[in-house]
Amino acid sequence: MRITILNGEHADEYWYLRQEALKQNGEAFATTYEEAMDRENPVEKTKLNLMSNGSITYGSWENGTLVGVVTLLLEKHTKMKHKAHIMAMYVNEEYRGKGIARSLLQTVIKKSKELGLEQLHLTVVSSNTAAVNLYTSVGFQTYGIEKRSMKYNGVYFDEAHMVNFFHTIP
Repeated sequence: MRITILNGEHADEYWYLRQEALKQNGEAFATTYEEAMDRENPVEKTKLNLMSNGSITYGSWENGTLVGVVTLLLEKHTKMKHKAHIMAMYVNEEYRGKGIARSLLQTVIKKSKELGLEQLHLTVVSSNTAAVNLYTSVGFQTYGIEKRSMKYNGVYFDEAHMVNFFHTIP
């Protein structure tokens, strides 16, 4: 396993994995597969996102194939620059249970500390116990459940709001 920061040159690989994520685990993301496929120039937009100064996307590679991703979304506003958000976390189903997600998270946490951040936030479908347990194991705590946060095909999904504080709260 090799973890790297993705850039515009990785847009095709990222877009392919993103499509897979939306097909395989659509309940985990706000964007539907259909919405993603309906966008104009999705690879070009992906390239621009990967080159953005407001986020850092990490990818995990196995034998030259991108199998896992996570994005660190940085805050723009001065009063909120002490925190960031974890977004678009996904590991290919075939590679789950091998520590890839944990390694991606540990990489993001390390980078967050290097950037002087004090806290990371994320949301996760609360019924996804494997993900909730993983996030808890690396220091995240649930601070709220948003009931019926998402609705797709008549099914509601609750989301857990989680935070990882790097410094003790006074």
